[in-house]
Amino acid sequence: MPKSKRDKKVSLTQTRKKGLEMKQILIEKIRETADQYANIFTFSVYNMRNDKLKEIRQEWSHSRLFFGKNKLLQIALGSIEDGEYRENLSKQLQGQTGLLFTNKGEREVSRYFESLYKPSCTRSVAAQTVELKEGPLPEFSQSPESQLRQLGLPVQLKR
Repeated sequence: MPKSKRDKKVSLTQTRKKGLEMKQILIEKIRETADQYANIFTFSVYNMRNDKLKEIRQEWSHSRLFFGKNKLLQIALGSIEDGEYRENLSKQLQGQTGLLFTNKGEREVSRYFESLYKPSCTRSVAAQTVELKEGPLPEFSQSPESQLRQLGLPVQLKR
């Protein structure tokens, strides 16, 4: 069957890709900030919410926080031993990590972040527990197959 001329994908977004120029600007900002502050700390976050990060930025307005792609941060800090700004920082950037540039001491920074734990509301909670017995399930169609696989259930479709 021939393709329809009317069925064309039209992108409705107005966003532009962040090209090489934006990355170079971020690298320069990180390097300038590294020269301005005495200490650089790496920190990792798990399931960080934006409102909590805003609170940290307000309380630490005398310092500077950077998040970005780890590879880009490594390049800014110098991923080669010859060109590193500080000792072994680029190797510590793994997972969801960020950089904190500050003039505060290590004790004060670690004390603040250790006492920072703030529980937030859960994103989703199961209302009930569902148990599926092993064997064929004729009441299910093939549509929930991908969700069951994501939950770690072995699924085999027949017919």
